[in-house]
Amino acid sequence: MKVLEHIKRPSKLDQKVAGESYSALASVLKQINSEQAEIEIDETSDKIKIPLSALKLLGDILKAMSQGKLISIVPVATEVTTQAAAEILGCSRPHLVKLLEEGKIAFTKVGKHRRIKFDDIMKYRKQTKEQQKQNIIDIMNFDEETGLYDS
Repeated sequence: MKVLEHIKRPSKLDQKVAGESYSALASVLKQINSEQAEIEIDETSDKIKIPLSALKLLGDILKAMSQGKLISIVPVATEVTTQAAAEILGCSRPHLVKLLEEGKIAFTKVGKHRRIKFDDIMKYRKQTKEQQKQNIIDIMNFDEETGLYDS
């Protein structure tokens, strides 16, 4: 797995090329009827068979790159260290360890070290975002009920 510090934002040229490639790939994907496709590399004339799902993933990557977003691909079953998990969640490692010990995120121990499944981190992150969104909605509703929005 590529360490998070080595992931770089795409350059403006990369964004432009990715945008053009995404448009072309998206239109081609609509025409493919089988579960695998054959692509040809222009420079070498090599033909490669690729599963349709991989081509769709490539489309998602190109779309994100064209928008200047950082890209990282991690196999779902991958386990990460507490430091990597903390970086993904945007919190300190001690805070993450507290979440683990409180049972909010599942983990396993390998010797003295904790390992967290990437999928569990993403699930917690999604739940947290949904809870934050609901809290904001609740606050807005309360403000409306108490007349704070009335002039």
